[in-house]
Amino acid sequence: MDTDPLAPLFAPQTSLRGIGPTVAALMARATGGARVIDLLFHMPESYLDRSARPTIRDARAGQIATMEVEVVRHERPANSRQPWRIVVRDDTGTAELAFFKFTREAQMPPGARLLVSGKVDIFNGRVTIAHPEHVVPADQPDRIPAIEPVWPLTAGLWPRQVASGIAQALDRVPDFPEWHDQALMRREKWPAFLEALRAVQTPDGATPDKRMRARLAYDEFLAGQVALAVIKGRVRARRGRPLIGDSHLRDQALARFGHTPTESQDKALKEIDADLAAPRRMLRLLQGDVGSGKTLVAILAMLRAVEAGAQAALMAPTEVLSKQHHRVLSRLCPLPVALLTGSVKGKERAKLLRGLKDGSIQMVVGTHALFQDAVEYRDLALAVIDEQHRFGVQQRLTLGGKGDQTDVLVMTATPIPRTLLLTQWGEMDISRLTGKPAGRQPIKTTLHSLGTLPDLVDAIARKLDDGARVYWVCPLVAESEALDLAAAEDRYAALHARFGDRVGLAHGQQTAEVRDAALAAFAAGTTALLVATTVVEVGVDVPQATIMVIEHAERFGLAQLHQLRGRVGRGTEQSFCLLLHEDWVNETARRRLTLLRDTDDGFEIADEDFRLRGGGDALGTRQAGAPGFKLADPVEHEPLLHMAHQDAAVLLSRDPRLDTERGRAVRLLLRLFGRNEAMKTLAAG
Repeated sequence: MDTDPLAPLFAPQTSLRGIGPTVAALMARATGGARVIDLLFHMPESYLDRSARPTIRDARAGQIATMEVEVVRHERPANSRQPWRIVVRDDTGTAELAFFKFTREAQMPPGARLLVSGKVDIFNGRVTIAHPEHVVPADQPDRIPAIEPVWPLTAGLWPRQVASGIAQALDRVPDFPEWHDQALMRREKWPAFLEALRAVQTPDGATPDKRMRARLAYDEFLAGQVALAVIKGRVRARRGRPLIGDSHLRDQALARFGHTPTESQDKALKEIDADLAAPRRMLRLLQGDVGSGKTLVAILAMLRAVEAGAQAALMAPTEVLSKQHHRVLSRLCPLPVALLTGSVKGKERAKLLRGLKDGSIQMVVGTHALFQDAVEYRDLALAVIDEQHRFGVQQRLTLGGKGDQTDVLVMTATPIPRTLLLTQWGEMDISRLTGKPAGRQPIKTTLHSLGTLPDLVDAIARKLDDGARVYWVCPLVAESEALDLAAAEDRYAALHARFGDRVGLAHGQQTAEVRDAALAAFAAGTTALLVATTVVEVGVDVPQATIMVIEHAERFGLAQLHQLRGRVGRGTEQSFCLLLHEDWVNETARRRLTLLRDTDDGFEIADEDFRLRGGGDALGTRQAGAPGFKLADPVEHEPLLHMAHQDAAVLLSRDPRLDTERGRAVRLLLRLFGRNEAMKTLAAG
């Protein structure tokens, strides 16, 4: 029986020499996993150049230097607060090695000739190296690397432990068959996988060529794109049923709406209708900028399912947003729409559940309650999921499990950068809404320094007297000692002192009841100026609000600023967004704010935000850095991602079961990068 070539790489790190349970636990924390492969894929964040070999006389402060010296004497510390000093010399002068914890007396006796490497400092006129990273006998220069990788570490873990583990792990990498197209390899001048990995992890005399890291990035990208394409193929192959309607309900809804759908709404609806009419299940992302009219498209899709004699459900992430959707659907739909949230209880809930089970309720809006075990549907044909960019691939694939062959439409109001579309949503078909509904005016965006705050408040006062409604967004709830930012509560106190009870306050540390009451009072016009944190970012719809003030705008992500700006401009009146910033902001912050001032294209903003922030805030919610890559930098290597996307499509069109020689190599690649879902799909046929 053939042995598994990947088994040594999937073994625990404790299988490596010198790595016991304690060190392995530290390594797992630093590398994100406890296997040998996790250590092997733990990429250096930079490199130290130790090739400089100055004499003591020529050493310069701040320099990383490797010097050949002779030990003269040890100077013991007078107390525990002083370092242990070792005086050394060469033909040009003397220097000191300083150690606050010294346990290597036997290694450095007087007269010993050593090679020492570390950062040079000049202390009291003398060349000093505090805690040199390397001290070896002078006749063993090979023990000090000329170029040394710098890996991200955790407290208690030493670089030499990581270096030793990686050196052993590299020896376990088998001679893999090449999984990349040979023409691509020649064109890009890429080395083999193991050669690239060795060059990056154990560079020999020079900083690795960028092609080495690019090769590894492409490995990771191709694994991800093939996996998503395999899963997408499974979605396309899943048995569905045609949903075809006669448009009688749609026509009534459009008559109530009173406007003609935009060109992009029409295009998206045609794409959705084609999916609904096909004998396979739909899994589509409806991606629309703020104010582009996604809700109307979702309603018309739901009505098509009802026209076909089935049920449709719309799920939103919060009760506030569910109620808002319910109001809109109830206004436009020519048949009753139920609302199911956690606060619906008792007889009302029991009656609603009976209606869903017997089919008398054809349309329902709600929170996650819609998909709880106790909720049964007679025939759920379409599930619409709003604002769920936190769902993973597998969750999206299973959301339709409440019905037999349920179609799934996922909506997001956050324009998603192209890189994230390919890496996190690649198994879905995509529809984009780019226009804005009739009657919507562009929002005028202006930049103001905080030094002009008194004049700005005077201008707001005049607008309030004219009947305007104003959002005032602050980045923090309470004063932070670390950040000198205006807190929402302090800003509320200052504005309340000026405008009295016309001012409301909403932030995330209030109870849901208090916060919802503040939002409801603003929507009703009881208050005219709402001081808030980013709780108003998504799902708050007050068409009468025409002014958005964002304080310390330089502290927000671009995508988040764009979302906040989209809370105004929802009616027919001219709206304004005022971005307040520190008097002195750096060039990057100024560039971001200027871009926001000059464009209202959320897709352009999202791509620029991703480039500037590396994906950390690309969806308006803080993600942990870029989307889960170990070897690739999705910003630097973005062109490679698009290449991998096309490569995967061509590969699977020619070899859908990955049975060819290259296909079998790609199967190893999928396993190497943990794409187990795709492997199961291939195995299941």
